[in-house]
Amino acid sequence: MDRLAELWSTVWARATATQPVPDLSLVAATGVVALLLVWAPATWPRVRLGVTVVHEAGHAIVAVLVGRRLRSVHLHSDTSGLTVSSGKPRGPGMVAMLAAGYLAPAALGLLAALMLAAGHSMGLLWLLMALMAALIVWVRNGYGFLVLLLGAGAVVLLTTYADPQVQSVVAYLLTWVLLLAAPRPLLELLARGRSRGPRTDPGQLARLTPLPALAWTLLLLLANLAGLVVGAATLAPSLV
Repeated sequence: MDRLAELWSTVWARATATQPVPDLSLVAATGVVALLLVWAPATWPRVRLGVTVVHEAGHAIVAVLVGRRLRSVHLHSDTSGLTVSSGKPRGPGMVAMLAAGYLAPAALGLLAALMLAAGHSMGLLWLLMALMAALIVWVRNGYGFLVLLLGAGAVVLLTTYADPQVQSVVAYLLTWVLLLAAPRPLLELLARGRSRGPRTDPGQLARLTPLPALAWTLLLLLANLAGLVVGAATLAPSLV
């Protein structure tokens, strides 16, 4: 029991320790790299898979918070995902759960920016690992399980063996990626004319509320763009 308490104390101390905030040039450089990763055709599918993980985590977390019963999470190789929960088919809880998916990457990116500004880059990496570890319990397909297992394993290796400077760079890069990538899936919905699709989140929100799917898509997009502006101002205030 004493060893377990000592281990927990060590883990907590590492997770809550503060690290120096990097120079502005390094913060800006990670932002540029993140922008390339988000918009380059070769890297976007891989980035989008990570965004999908956060998207489905948003659905899952809010489903639990509003009292729905979480059933399963699926992640697919085409970067799509599906979160299944049971409960009332209508009402504010269902609306909140559906809206949470597209809002989750920007919300997590903003939280990450606040943590980094306070010097908690290690804490952010541990938070991401905990998120993947919690989500893996609900994943019901092999591909999704493998993605989360590899992601959590990579973070474990990074936080255990990497130099603190490398850990900080990765934390900033991931934060920029979340903020910059959050609007793109909604832009793709608009560009392809799929926002009204009955299986899309905006399409389902339109059936539950007076707002049409296009209005929901634009509202979610504006929220993500606002998160990007606030997050960028938090990470690099002198550049905004």
